[in-house]
Amino acid sequence: MTVTAVVGAQWGDEGKGRIVDYLAQDVGMVIRFQGGDNAGHTVVNEHGTFRLHLVPSGIFNPNTACIIGPGTVIHPPALLDEMTELATAGISLDNLWISERAHVVMPYHRMLDGLEESARGGAQIGTTKRGIGPAYADKAARAGIRMGDLRRPGYLADRIGLALPRINRTIAHFGGEEVELYGLARQAMGWGNALDGRIVDTTPMVRAALTEGRDVLLEGQLGIMRDIDWGTYPYVTSSNPIAGGGFAGAGLPPRAIERVVGVVKAYCTAVGAGPFPTELHDDVAEHLRGVGQEYGATTGRPRRCGWLDGVALPYAAWLNGFTGLAITKLDVLDGLPELKICVGYRIGDEIVRSVPDTYNMGRADPVYESWPGWREETRHCRRWNDLPQAARAYLDRISEIAATPLQYISVGPGREQLIVL
Repeated sequence: MTVTAVVGAQWGDEGKGRIVDYLAQDVGMVIRFQGGDNAGHTVVNEHGTFRLHLVPSGIFNPNTACIIGPGTVIHPPALLDEMTELATAGISLDNLWISERAHVVMPYHRMLDGLEESARGGAQIGTTKRGIGPAYADKAARAGIRMGDLRRPGYLADRIGLALPRINRTIAHFGGEEVELYGLARQAMGWGNALDGRIVDTTPMVRAALTEGRDVLLEGQLGIMRDIDWGTYPYVTSSNPIAGGGFAGAGLPPRAIERVVGVVKAYCTAVGAGPFPTELHDDVAEHLRGVGQEYGATTGRPRRCGWLDGVALPYAAWLNGFTGLAITKLDVLDGLPELKICVGYRIGDEIVRSVPDTYNMGRADPVYESWPGWREETRHCRRWNDLPQAARAYLDRISEIAATPLQYISVGPGREQLIVL
């Protein structure tokens, strides 16, 4: 039995979904351990192209149990829409389960997210306005609604009734329309009915998977630079997408995780505001965005693009305890005559080689080293030795910076376009 966490080593959008989709072909369980539907995983396989936001990327393997864990926050209408899309494509949902302890993103959370973000004016965080932050805030304030509550009408109405006075005061402060209790309670009970049978205590399932020796995958969302504790706060998500968050968010003892695969895009992208030292605003950025189709899977917003950040990468490797790297979108660099890797930040008169706090990161200028590009296409490569020599040298340098061995190299979105070392 092996428990493997697949986590993002950058600002998110690294391609974690395609790595989980590949690995899930041989595991017994995939657990989504944090986040909500504010970011998506694009998966391309023989069934088609899918943008998953809540359903674990292991759903395409009919023998894999897929759990949306207690560390997540779930907007039931979004989940039901996603399930309908999968079912229409012929994907079985028989093995999809939802933790009764996961929190609900209520309609008022989305309303508040939009109102609060608009009120920030020029200091906006870049939230997707999907209600994730307010839902986690209510969770921490012990005012949240949990998925299990949706199956208990009386208790559900009581919980909503306790939350609404404060919620409506806040909405009124921003000039929004008051939320009515009974209509919302009926709507929420409808979600519970639609998801009835899937909302369970997942702890016995997870424990049984471990004791029976089944392999388990933990799937996170976003990356370390969006972690609420270790990222560019406040331009972060409201949970812990690092491997350590997998223990609480999935329901596992700390000793359970044996492998941590850090997913690294061959360059860097980010969606939303905040410091991003290697961001480019030139023809290279347009090449990366155009060839890499760098648009958010959830919002469609153009991603900010830049060179690989070799300061953030060892930071991610250390805090996550990477045992292996998965490099994605190497093929997007095909044809570029020169590549760069940031190996330090110049802050004033000082060069630093560790990730500073957000204020200083916002003042940082990247210090680059240059690497030759390659003219050959890599999309048809299936083995390490098939790759151009310059590509292998670039990949070796990434591995050296992270002090972590290479395990997977993606040269395209398809399952077959993954070089396994």
